[in-house]
Amino acid sequence: MDAELFPRERTEVAPGAVHVPDWLDARQQRELLEACRAWARPPAGLRTVRTPGGGTMTARQVCLGWHWYPYAYARTVVDGDGAPVKPFPGWLGELGSRAVLDALDERAAAYDIALINFYDGDARMGMHRDSDEKSDAPVVSLSLGDTCVFRFGNAETRTRPYTDVELRSGDLFVFGGPSRLAHHGVPRVHAGTAPPGLGLTGRLNITLRVSGL
Repeated sequence: MDAELFPRERTEVAPGAVHVPDWLDARQQRELLEACRAWARPPAGLRTVRTPGGGTMTARQVCLGWHWYPYAYARTVVDGDGAPVKPFPGWLGELGSRAVLDALDERAAAYDIALINFYDGDARMGMHRDSDEKSDAPVVSLSLGDTCVFRFGNAETRTRPYTDVELRSGDLFVFGGPSRLAHHGVPRVHAGTAPPGLGLTGRLNITLRVSGL
């Protein structure tokens, strides 16, 4: 992990889906982690998401700007403590716009939603599509902490064909255009692989979206 024969390179995983390794440097990762810790505190803090069928997601979540719950958006934590959702900071939107420019070489609309998922070593995320937004702007995904296997599939089915991508702390993944509604998930987290200097046990995924609402 510390030294490799060949540096990891920017990869187009599918049309409109790009992986940019090491996009956030160590300082940026620490600053983003501190912001996530503040956002995770109540009210409207980190919660367990319950599905309509009565199950629960193993990754816990906090939202900014708009509160996501299966399968809609609200301005309050309707499936939690009922508090108003925390505001979406302008600097985070600027980070999302810069990510799209770096990954896809295109200008993005103004980001106004963040879904922040925390994974411990046993957490997973099943294959799903980000389809509850009214905008087709690219989705921006930032990783902090433990390395994970990110499974990126197709728009038609939750099954093959898909590509497994290793996402490490500081990595950027952007998907838009023909890949905007592709199924994706996290079948595995490699516990204990976070950078020692970051101070995080587990994985944080910061997903930025444009609501269109």
